[in-house]
Amino acid sequence: MSSSVSQSSVSSTPTIVPLPSRHDKLQNVHKPPVWPIESSESGTNTPLAAKCARTTRQDGVCCKELIKDERTLIDPDVVRDIVIGLSDGLTVPFALAAGLSSLGESRLVVLGGVAELIAGAISMGIGGFLASQSERDHYRYLHSQTSTRVKRSCSGEMEREVSEVLGPIGVDEKTCRTVARCLRDVEVESDEHNYQSSSSSDIETSGLRWSKDVGLTAFLLKFGQGLEEIPDRRMYTSAFTIGMGYLVGGLIPLLPYFFIPKAKVALLYSCIVTGIILLVFGAVKARITGAGVSAGTYVWGAFSTLMVGGIAAGAAFAIVKALET
Repeated sequence: MSSSVSQSSVSSTPTIVPLPSRHDKLQNVHKPPVWPIESSESGTNTPLAAKCARTTRQDGVCCKELIKDERTLIDPDVVRDIVIGLSDGLTVPFALAAGLSSLGESRLVVLGGVAELIAGAISMGIGGFLASQSERDHYRYLHSQTSTRVKRSCSGEMEREVSEVLGPIGVDEKTCRTVARCLRDVEVESDEHNYQSSSSSDIETSGLRWSKDVGLTAFLLKFGQGLEEIPDRRMYTSAFTIGMGYLVGGLIPLLPYFFIPKAKVALLYSCIVTGIILLVFGAVKARITGAGVSAGTYVWGAFSTLMVGGIAAGAAFAIVKALET
């Protein structure tokens, strides 16, 4: 009797289920639904970006999570500007300091080097700004010319140009024609929408969906000629990056002259410090650009940078010495 009572009391005890926390609720609210790739509910417009095959995979892992290398690489344009600034900063002031070392006093080398360093950083920054501005103006000119040509050309010509871009990578002619028609229709609709938005006072809806980055013109420029518009902030970023790279790189060869009174002794230490920095800079460059996949690539990146910088600095030093004699 007692055993039955105890069993009934145990069975009647309610099961404790933990309630979801507020954090879990917020995650479920903001987390988009996942739709299967092969099939979906009838009558439901399934967005392509929300489809995933994790329900059919044995491991239950989404393909987007199958990324072995999760390093975030730096923008190659920024890396290019850093390389330009640091390379010039490590070679030009070094050659100038080496040439002035024959005067015997490090004070004169520091004064001449700092003056050249400031002027060079400003000049390099202005050069980077003007170069980016020229690229932007060139793209805008080509965009205007291509847009006019797209509007005046027949559909067959546009299909041929799209086929020239997509055909070499394996896209068949039927798909190329479909892509050409779709992109041309999008561009016509975009032009009409931009015209209506500019003539109306509705600022919030104008330009949100349609812009000059869609349509056949943008396709031909980006994939046909490999051109993209340079944003305005890119000009200022390039000027700052190149200028600061030159300033930082130019200070390195001059550092020994700040602490060693004799210029010839400081020159020896300047060569050693500059060589070490070139080695480190080459290895870091291989890392941030993604070229460093093994130890050999890091070593090659370091020594190739040292070789190029050493040749440039040695040539500049030899020319200065030749002019002195």
